[in-house]
Amino acid sequence: MNKKPQENNQVIIYAGSSGQPKIEVRIESETAWLTQAQMVELFKSGKSNVSEHIKNIFAEGELSSQSTVRNFRTVQTEGNRKVSREIEHYNLDMIISLGYRIKSSIATQFRIKAETSDSN
Repeated sequence: MNKKPQENNQVIIYAGSSGQPKIEVRIESETAWLTQAQMVELFKSGKSNVSEHIKNIFAEGELSSQSTVRNFRTVQTEGNRKVSREIEHYNLDMIISLGYRIKSSIATQFRIKAETSDSN
């Protein structure tokens, strides 16, 4: 009998310094996953800007939605109640692609850090 290995799911909290965002990053299937709202916060950009870049990344064939998008059940507080919803999350490939397209000081810092980490 073949047993499917259990995945080690975890959430890592990234706490930035001096004005940088605090983001809860879901780690699953050996990659990081963020919602669109988290990427807006991470890169200090607008929702429409992030949406447009995601649409273009898929349209240009840079990434495919099948490999970069996954729904996770998330519990949110709405008013006085907790609501469980399926929310789209994007993996690290999309996060990196967005980081290279968005124009903001945080995105620039992200690119510098990504290039520095890549060369090590």
